Amino acid sequence: MCGISGGCWLDESQSLGSRLNNSLSLMSARGPDDQGYELIEHTSGSVALGHTRLSIIDLSMAGHQPMHSNNKLLSIVFNGEIYNYRELRDELECLGRFFKTDSDTEVLLTAWQEWGMACLPRLVGMFAFVIFDREKETLTCVRDAFGIKPFFYTLEDNKFLFASEIPAIKCLKQQMPRLDWQRAYDYLVHGDYDSSPRSFISDVYHLMPGHLLTINLNSVKLSEPEKWWQPKIDEQKDISFADAVDHLRSLFLDSVRMHLRSDVPLGAALSGGVDSSAIVCAMRHIEPDVPINTFSYIAKGSIVSEEVWVNRINEYVGAVPHKIVVDSVELIRDLEDMICAQGEPFGSTSIYAQYRVFKLAKEKGITVTLDGQGADELLAGYNGFPGQRAASLLDQGKIFSAFSFLVKWSSWPGRSFYDGFKYTINELTSGVLHNVLARLSGRSSIPSWINPQSLKRGGVVFNTRYRSEVFQPGRRVVSEMGLMLTQRGIPGLLRHGDRNSMISSIESRVPFLTIEMAEFLLSLPESYLISDEGETKSVFRAAMRGIVPDDVLNRKDKVGFETPERDWLLSMPDTIREWLSVDLKLPFLNQREMCKELDLVLSGEKPFTQQIWRWINFSRWYANMFLAKHC
Repeated sequence: MCGISGGCWLDESQSLGSRLNNSLSLMSARGPDDQGYELIEHTSGSVALGHTRLSIIDLSMAGHQPMHSNNKLLSIVFNGEIYNYRELRDELECLGRFFKTDSDTEVLLTAWQEWGMACLPRLVGMFAFVIFDREKETLTCVRDAFGIKPFFYTLEDNKFLFASEIPAIKCLKQQMPRLDWQRAYDYLVHGDYDSSPRSFISDVYHLMPGHLLTINLNSVKLSEPEKWWQPKIDEQKDISFADAVDHLRSLFLDSVRMHLRSDVPLGAALSGGVDSSAIVCAMRHIEPDVPINTFSYIAKGSIVSEEVWVNRINEYVGAVPHKIVVDSVELIRDLEDMICAQGEPFGSTSIYAQYRVFKLAKEKGITVTLDGQGADELLAGYNGFPGQRAASLLDQGKIFSAFSFLVKWSSWPGRSFYDGFKYTINELTSGVLHNVLARLSGRSSIPSWINPQSLKRGGVVFNTRYRSEVFQPGRRVVSEMGLMLTQRGIPGLLRHGDRNSMISSIESRVPFLTIEMAEFLLSLPESYLISDEGETKSVFRAAMRGIVPDDVLNRKDKVGFETPERDWLLSMPDTIREWLSVDLKLPFLNQREMCKELDLVLSGEKPFTQQIWRWINFSRWYANMFLAKHC
């Protein structure tokens, strides 16, 4: 697990070496064990490949990067892990390839040399890497199918720049960074982020999940980002529920088994829900005798506390438990560091719990953790996608079945028939009607604290609604899951996990997110994912019988790493007012009106929403990034 940085220049400047060093130093927590870069001349200019290393597999210096192929034609810098590197190595050796190290990096480089981009679907892992091809005079940049590992890039004059984090790419730039107003609006008003190629910094882009990009070094011309993988939702398997259960159990256990490969101490994040509990129990199922260390956030004295379920799993597998309890005072203390670590604004304080869990793991000597991210998106978790599920039935003309589903779905805790009906109408409407219904429910694309004229002059689009590129009537649940896996949902959650883990030099692994498991789950009948009785993750719960305790699998409530955000934030009104009063000098933001709305929430005249956190997060991030320049 590492950080990468570099680019290509037609006109190399004298300060390039120092900028590369500074860029890598900003990512030292991502790779505290080794750091280096190379400047490589080619016909028309220079290529820079930089790397910081967190040693996980083959801890020797043989794993140093940039790494070069045996014929010296290819060079790579790689951030991530290839879990099936042993199987790939065996296959490549049978094809006549030989290896000098025990690292997965050399396996990846050799696989690219042997198969080119055709190797990508064969990789089980998480990755963002850049390969320099001396013969073709190209750089190829690749990001894994789900975007588990980050990759930012930009073009600046005759330069292509890339890095694992925004502060690192900002360090390589010679021009001053500017705010992307569209992304600022999307986040502040709609809570949207990490869903498109655009970052919060103008002209700095995410390479999207499952994409690759090629740069011609002689012209510094970029290809259009090319998809090498995307979710498939148009084919439904003809498979019995029992066979689906058996196959999913096998896929999941195989994935966890591979994700346990490590040459350093390993543990697991445990929230108490089905997903993290399944990972911990699978670890014990696969390795009956090894010590298991778990790390949990506990919301003491709160209705969102999951401690009873955390204790249940720890006792069941005989784990060594480690728990963290946090409060609003600690949040204030750590806020600036967490915002800088994240690099861009994020959705809620729930990630502070994750931030502290990784710090705890580091304190206890753990370098790798297994985490349950991706399960809700792959298994139709959360509230069970009632709108999509009912609308799929309506697409098929099953009106009574849709009504029956909503009735049964609404019988579960925290649900109501009215909410299910509302979600269904939202799913079936679009365009003008959708916008009218949104306004009737109190949502506005231009709230009172936004100055729309400034945004209009800046070309900002006010209404944002996503629809999966592979949307299919009758398969609305899996259409939504496909969208969440690659565009809206998982990319943001994976960003939180990557930055929160890496600031503590922890490698966070996500065993649910493999191409094979995703393609299988997206091919199942929707009733296997969300049962006719409204049970979420139905096929997975069945697959875990005998591995996870039944009382955990039978849970109807789920909290996860939620924090008592309302209580935290409303306990520090003076601090929030101070933060929101810092003049950001942004013409589209009416901060005085924003503070008025805050007072209405504090007085109880308006309900608390996550909007308050977005105001705080954006204000502190912007002040650090563009005013104080601390990040």
